[in-house]
Amino acid sequence: MSQLPGIGGIVLCGGKSSRMGQPKAWLPFGNEVLLQRVVRLLGEVVSPIVVVAAPGQELPLLPPDVLIARDEREAQGPIGGMAAGFALLRGQVTAAYVSACDVPLLKPNLVRLICSELGDADVAIPVDGAFPQPLAAVYRLSLETRLTEMLAAGKLRVVSLWDGAKVNQIPLTALRQIDPELDSFRNANTPEEFADIRLRAGV
Repeated sequence: MSQLPGIGGIVLCGGKSSRMGQPKAWLPFGNEVLLQRVVRLLGEVVSPIVVVAAPGQELPLLPPDVLIARDEREAQGPIGGMAAGFALLRGQVTAAYVSACDVPLLKPNLVRLICSELGDADVAIPVDGAFPQPLAAVYRLSLETRLTEMLAAGKLRVVSLWDGAKVNQIPLTALRQIDPELDSFRNANTPEEFADIRLRAGV
């Protein structure tokens, strides 16, 4: 299937991986490492893709069309990473799907469905009851000013980005039709979680 017009991708991989004990981007998964796999899967749906890394962070080999942003802000989490990614995508697309780098069971068709729910909203995001999935959502780049203001004010919770924004909440029931076990949301935060993900994938 073709890529969606006007939508890029941002993969955040600059975290410290403290619970994993080693850089998650480099964890082996079949004949790839996690970052390579997530970039490949996301690239089936959106383009261009920006990988946001920490200053000096070593990255595995990635396709030549993947853009690299360095998040120069220390300890500002996903908000800082999103701001770096938005800045690099500015002028190329109007929205971006934001993903973590440790979701190797990501299903491209799930990304496609989430992006299709953006409509005229600023954000389209899966929500499990009261719990949103901010790193499996699509955001309009027009939110960049809001991101910059949040960083200046030290507001680092992604949910604060939605203040005053139009948000389309996507119930998980809709997503289960494509991903019944919601494997796309399974993060490898610890060695135990990573072992379980590998077991589920048979690698």
